Amino acid sequence: ARAATPTPRRRTTTTRAPRRTSRRTKMAMANAAKTMRMPRRTALAASLPLPLLLTRRARAATLTAASQAAEVLRAPGFPDTWPYRAQDFQRYDETRDALFYDAPRFVTHIDDRAIESLRQFYERALPKSPDAAVLDICSSWISHYPDALQAERVAGLGMNEEELRRNRVLTDYEVKDLNLDPKLPYEDESFDAVTCAVSVDYLTRPLEVFQEVNRVLKPGGVAIMSFSNRCFPTKAISVWTSTGDMDHIWIVGSYFHFAGGFGPPQAEDITQQTMPWQLTDPMYVVYANKK
Repeated sequence: ARAATPTPRRRTTTTRAPRRTSRRTKMAMANAAKTMRMPRRTALAASLPLPLLLTRRARAATLTAASQAAEVLRAPGFPDTWPYRAQDFQRYDETRDALFYDAPRFVTHIDDRAIESLRQFYERALPKSPDAAVLDICSSWISHYPDALQAERVAGLGMNEEELRRNRVLTDYEVKDLNLDPKLPYEDESFDAVTCAVSVDYLTRPLEVFQEVNRVLKPGGVAIMSFSNRCFPTKAISVWTSTGDMDHIWIVGSYFHFAGGFGPPQAEDITQQTMPWQLTDPMYVVYANKK
């Protein structure tokens, strides 16, 4: 669940969780940044390793933002083994999440244009069958589903019962902290779609969660992870707060890849196009179908 109004972050999240970086890693980052003429912050991705952006950003510099986002996962170059360390999932605030989400907050965490972009994406991506079953993990008082959704079952799983009870689209809900126990309380192959809106950056055990998402999906079912550049920086994982938007696409894509059982992940920048003087939250989706 999402609990308190997050601080708007219009460009990239730069807050870093405390971490020790070796001298060799610092030198590699500095050399990569110099070679690619990129900010040092972006070059941090090379230490994971995240090959995504040191080469891809240079090659795709002339692409539009939307096509650049899609390009990230077309040839992602995922390594052979899980590329993350335990400290990549540390956070500034390591107190129990139940305390952070204890009080209900009936607010939205992205602006109206971003919400509408996500709603429109859901309208074309979610199943149209009236007997479909949809699961919203990390859910809250609103799921941003389109009014046209006619699913027989819409289950929600989140951290705050008051918020879940207020969510009018849910037919049933469960209160659970996936960072403590990533096991989803549902039977195998129960859902046609699983969504997670602007919360994937808070998962400290994403591999297990994505494996569980695969387990509860029916064959051919779709999992949709959406995110912006806004977050609660004290609760977002270190690897998220120390990288940028295109890196986040690669990171979420890698979760699908290493969880197994999914087809190739795809990405879209669904940010609404506005006039230059109009600001709006960027909005991205990374999705994959169960094999």
